[in-house]
Amino acid sequence: MRLRLSVLSAAVALVAAAAVPATAQQRPCDEPAPLAPSRDLYCIELVPAPGVHGAAGVVELAHVPGPFTVAVTADGRSRQQLVLSVSGLPSPQSLGDYRTYVAWVAPPLMHPVTRLGEVSEGRRQLGIVDLEKFVVLVTAEASAEVKEPTGRSVLRGQSPSTRLFPPDFLEFSIGRMGQGSAGGHHSHAPEARPGDSGTARWTTVPMPPGLTMLPAEMALRPAVSPFLPSGPAPPARPRQIVRLKPGDTLRLEAGLVRRSLKGKSYTMYAFNGQYPGPLIEAARGSEVTVVFTNRLPHPTTVHWHGIRLDHRNDGVPDLSQPAVPPGGEFIYRLRFPDTGIYWYHPHVREDIQQELGLYGNLLVRSGAGEDYGPADREAVLMLDDILVGEDGLVPLGAESPTHALMGRFGNMFLVNGEPGYRLSVGRGEVVRFYLTNVASTRTFNLSFPGSRMKVVASDVGPYAREEWVESVVIAPAERYVVHVRFDRPGTVSLVNRVRGLDHLYGRFFAEADTLGAIEVRGGPTLAGAGKAFAALRRDTAAAAAMERFRHAAATAPEKALVLTLETRDLPPVTQRLMQLDSIYFAPMEWSGTMPMMNWASTGRQVRWIVRDPSTGKENMEVDWRLRRGQPVKIRLVNERRSFHAMQHPIHLHGQRFLVLSVNGVPADNPVWKDTVLLPAGSAVDILLDPSNPGRWMLHCHIAEHLSAGMMMAFTVE
Repeated sequence: MRLRLSVLSAAVALVAAAAVPATAQQRPCDEPAPLAPSRDLYCIELVPAPGVHGAAGVVELAHVPGPFTVAVTADGRSRQQLVLSVSGLPSPQSLGDYRTYVAWVAPPLMHPVTRLGEVSEGRRQLGIVDLEKFVVLVTAEASAEVKEPTGRSVLRGQSPSTRLFPPDFLEFSIGRMGQGSAGGHHSHAPEARPGDSGTARWTTVPMPPGLTMLPAEMALRPAVSPFLPSGPAPPARPRQIVRLKPGDTLRLEAGLVRRSLKGKSYTMYAFNGQYPGPLIEAARGSEVTVVFTNRLPHPTTVHWHGIRLDHRNDGVPDLSQPAVPPGGEFIYRLRFPDTGIYWYHPHVREDIQQELGLYGNLLVRSGAGEDYGPADREAVLMLDDILVGEDGLVPLGAESPTHALMGRFGNMFLVNGEPGYRLSVGRGEVVRFYLTNVASTRTFNLSFPGSRMKVVASDVGPYAREEWVESVVIAPAERYVVHVRFDRPGTVSLVNRVRGLDHLYGRFFAEADTLGAIEVRGGPTLAGAGKAFAALRRDTAAAAAMERFRHAAATAPEKALVLTLETRDLPPVTQRLMQLDSIYFAPMEWSGTMPMMNWASTGRQVRWIVRDPSTGKENMEVDWRLRRGQPVKIRLVNERRSFHAMQHPIHLHGQRFLVLSVNGVPADNPVWKDTVLLPAGSAVDILLDPSNPGRWMLHCHIAEHLSAGMMMAFTVE
């Protein structure tokens, strides 16, 4: 394990840092409050050693500010700022031949031990750690310069992750005993669904390598009918670029296609027969018409994700339009007020339609054409994963979504609809990558090992300043624009590196998946954009626009939402294992390491909830009324103590917002967003700019959570 220590410099927060008073901040180790981040996940209680009286302390596992709401290393280890608050320390001389106190951190086996520094009464930052399980120790020492703890232990505490341990043999026995009841619970699950599902039958879901499931889990099946598309379908074609001028009309059609992936053929969905759908390019300020035709066997719509358009064209059934029936048509009139990278997808059963390939990008450029710093070339990448078994695509739930607990993690990674992305560049070239995550539930941690990368923009425009990053954390529906310079000839991989969690044996393990390769040609280094790339550019116009919201950011939150869930009729083995797992939930669930249990949880048994704590109303009962042009500060709280705490990417339609703070730590580099990732147990403050009138949707963008109810409406008047 590695340990990185640093002292955070004073952040220059254009919006939130200095603006939010202490009374409006809520940190994990503050006094417990209803709308606070979880002490259980982000606060360590320090216990005094025997014979030490009156001493007490806590260590806050604080968020490390950066361009993302989740701070991780390039290989997926969580980065946390340790903040120590201690009181009641006796004089060190009263404990023996000691002169001071020193803090240390180490893995549970106490090797190696790393010095954090001299400490005293009060609050101070200790440094940044990326250990997965660790112990914090305060000792009395004869000198502040000691390199290892030799004195008397005074305070000690363990990270929340150390609660993660294997169940004993009794728990295995319970799992085996539950096999009959679990199997019986699903004994009436249909094996096939007549009609348009063809001959779809349930198959098992593939197991991640190296993981073991209990026999009772392996017997589970979803209690809904299996569905896969079938029928005549033309072969799919690669994505085409469609450049629309003001006043142009695009004809867009959703229908069946045949896809060939790694030598196997699948019936899937596509827009205009392409994978992904057409890449639409338009100029900021322009307006175009899209004539949409539904050739699917089910109703659908098209949602224009992130675009602040007229609400009647937002593509939400029963909110902005009726669902388009099979064979039906709908005319969308789109306007593009903001530059950036956006995307379009259905808003009916996304867990089926988006999973099967219905998505495409929109790239909105300014009239001048220079929206970011210089780059030598561009690449627009849509990141996805699909779930494939030995017999082909794992069927989806016909009447209700499967994978309703954690979302449908795939095992085949796709970039622009294909496995194994390839790009050839010259030595020294700077490539601008437009990244969009269209996966159902997976959050990626992307990097180009050996190549320098900076993030320049996100959902609805550029950052106030560019920022060097080792990797990009991108949740479902988020977009990021990054610049990467390739200096060394050879092959540079595009990789997703995360840390999986083996719930059965209580361990973290490395997962690395290669999504593509960049071939860097030899020869002399190209000049191009390399010189400009070396400097971090500031966007003064974007910063000035966001600075106007400083006053509103200084207030306490006006509204709040709590994210949680309810379950019913889950198999006994699932209930029992969740009780065991509730000892510790990781803030981020990077991969599907409970595949059978997750697969068998349907939207009939799992109800994901967005709750307004001021009224108690939930999901579509919530109906906020907001005034146009009056910014609203909102606190989003991802409840830790629920049946299965998990991260949520929350998307607001038709508007933009700024992330102000994560767990009370101010954001130090603002950017306009429409989707924000909330780790489990976290509290995130955002400042909504309700500039676009109409009735809009707010929801989790994990497709299975949305289909299991996690959505609400708000009106901008």
